[in-house]
Amino acid sequence: MIKSFLMLGQSNMAGRGFIHEVPPIYNERIQMLRNGRWQMMTEPINYDRPVSGISLSGSFADAWCRQNQEDTIGLIPCAEGGSTLDEWVVDGVLFRHAVTEAKFAMQSSDLTGILWHQGESDSVNGNYKVYYKKLLLIIEALRKELKAPDIPIIIGGLGDFLGKEGFGKSCTEYNFINQELQKFAFEQDNCYFVIASGLTSNPDGIHIDAISQRKFGLRYFEAFSNKQHVLKPLINENELINLSYARTHTKTEKIYIKSMEFALEKISYEEFVSQVMQINND
Repeated sequence: MIKSFLMLGQSNMAGRGFIHEVPPIYNERIQMLRNGRWQMMTEPINYDRPVSGISLSGSFADAWCRQNQEDTIGLIPCAEGGSTLDEWVVDGVLFRHAVTEAKFAMQSSDLTGILWHQGESDSVNGNYKVYYKKLLLIIEALRKELKAPDIPIIIGGLGDFLGKEGFGKSCTEYNFINQELQKFAFEQDNCYFVIASGLTSNPDGIHIDAISQRKFGLRYFEAFSNKQHVLKPLINENELINLSYARTHTKTEKIYIKSMEFALEKISYEEFVSQVMQINND
């Protein structure tokens, strides 16, 4: 059965890394829930906005596949760009949508973990003072609604690039939010904190760039896999990222890639038919 992961939070969980900055990940054992059906992952995974892009979930899922050679992973994208913690309030629209999607996915998958990244929108006006309490209500309600009291929750920190320039300049209290996120993960059962140290942003100063999203996903998986907090960058992040790109594609993946190339007018119909025939004959 598919092992599924629920993606929650705001734009840096949804992903705003520029698609053209990193090679794509194609892996038929990584599925995403779209229109009520599991289909092979393509990025952007969490299409909450037309500017959606690379998120941490792609490299997370690819790392999961390397460790679980016989299983399939499913991603349940429910992150919403710009959302505050108050917008995730229990019984609010975002909360109810996430629960509905997760329950639907659980009919054909085993819900295995929750990936959380949120806080930029709360890094102002002293919101950090009530952040822990509000997050606790949300997480406790999620676990209750999903009948998953012990499900692991991976919580990512906010980037050190915040508070300096662009849209991120207003995030003046991101350090205080990070302290609350880390404290929460340290104190609550089966919650694990992942540091964002060393990650870089798009020119807007608020969104994690594509290569850093790949690194962040590896850190998330490290925390999930070992059930431990990740409090410093992994020493082999670049090497692990290259493993994803160096992997030999299956026949199904090769045909899928050619279908994408044809749909995007990169190859003609005749070239598509010829190349697919060659793949099938290899």
